[in-house]
Amino acid sequence: MKLREVRDILTAEVITGEANLEKEIKYGFAADLLSDVLALARGSGAQTLLITGIIHPQVIYAGNIFDLGAIIFVRRKRPTEATLQLAIENQIPLLVAPYIMFETCGRLYQHGLRPSIAKVKNG
Repeated sequence: MKLREVRDILTAEVITGEANLEKEIKYGFAADLLSDVLALARGSGAQTLLITGIIHPQVIYAGNIFDLGAIIFVRRKRPTEATLQLAIENQIPLLVAPYIMFETCGRLYQHGLRPSIAKVKNG
């Protein structure tokens, strides 16, 4: 799906990256711990959307490691000014969704977004 469709499904506000709304998004990953993002996110890069409540600049640094397609902040959380500036510099689109993480993920999954997660060994 296009990032524009993600915006519409979530009635999200585009904070930065309006010019990138035609970007193709196939995968999603949701986490509020950057260690989970670093340990578990699969390297599907520019087609992956991070869904999070983390609004600090570190989320942009993590986004750069995976070359994320976009970041959505849940619960109407707004990024700090430093986060916003880093996102602009690194051309990472930021959106703000009104829903909690569970509902945000569910709505996107229902519309075809698939998980981006590395295989985890049991035990």
